[in-house]
Amino acid sequence: MTRYLLHRLPSALLVLFGASVLIFLLLRLVPGDPATILAGNDATPQSIAAIRHQLGLDRSIPVQYLNWLADLFTLDLGRSYIIGGQITDLVGRGLTNTLVLTVTALILAVVASLAVSLASVLWPSRWLSAVVAAANTVAVALPTFVVGPLLVLVFAVAVPVLPAGGVPPDGFIARPDIAVQYLLLPAICLALPVAAALTRFLTESLRTELTKPYVLTARSLGVPHREIVTRGALRNALPTLLTVLGLQTGQLLGGAVLVEAAFVWPGIGQLIEQGISRRDYPLVQVLLLLSVAVFVVIQLVTDIAHAWLDPRIRIGGRS
Repeated sequence: MTRYLLHRLPSALLVLFGASVLIFLLLRLVPGDPATILAGNDATPQSIAAIRHQLGLDRSIPVQYLNWLADLFTLDLGRSYIIGGQITDLVGRGLTNTLVLTVTALILAVVASLAVSLASVLWPSRWLSAVVAAANTVAVALPTFVVGPLLVLVFAVAVPVLPAGGVPPDGFIARPDIAVQYLLLPAICLALPVAAALTRFLTESLRTELTKPYVLTARSLGVPHREIVTRGALRNALPTLLTVLGLQTGQLLGGAVLVEAAFVWPGIGQLIEQGISRRDYPLVQVLLLLSVAVFVVIQLVTDIAHAWLDPRIRIGGRS
């Protein structure tokens, strides 16, 4: 497993390096001068030049990039002069809120997909398959910016049992019962399309496994159907589920931007929107690189888990 990890690590680092170069250069091509925006419309050229010097914008592009990399390695991310505050603090608070939301949504999606997929295979029936197929289609077809307001209208306006948005005023740990109420609507909204995709892939994978020779042998030996599914077919279907789960986790993080906007959730997505709209380039480039790094880590963890479950992948990775 260690050799497999070392085999995969260079490509992940290369992706991060390429992403850092691309993000840095693209932000320099965006119209607008951060120094002019920060100085204001009535600022003198001398004031703008002083701000450009303070931000390091008067240096060459390669020097700016190398200085930015050095700051990243030392975790000295600087200060957000437009939004205000240290970038480390802003990213820390936003990342905490986004992780709480996405992890909760991921748990809901995995539990729902396992329950529905196992039910479809353990108790196969035409009406259950039709209901699951219809629910999956609706969950995938409706975008989060439609589902979010609908959930708010139903559960926060028509039947006011849950908060319409925001985060728990006392944090997530002080009052878990209150935190759950704030988490439910945005987490469900974020989890629905992911749960639908996982259910579709897991159900088909389980049905494929049930046609394999080892299943026929187990049935001929009198092994109960439930034991065949839970102990044999499910374990062999897990690599497929993990692969889809890794891809869907990336979709969770992307969908979190819209969900955070719909439920006024102060996470990374909302922070990126504020940074782009206000041309806060130092903050935006850190957030974009962080997003790429999260995607790379998720893919790496997925590959490692897949290789752990399927030894053939480890053997292929060594050659």
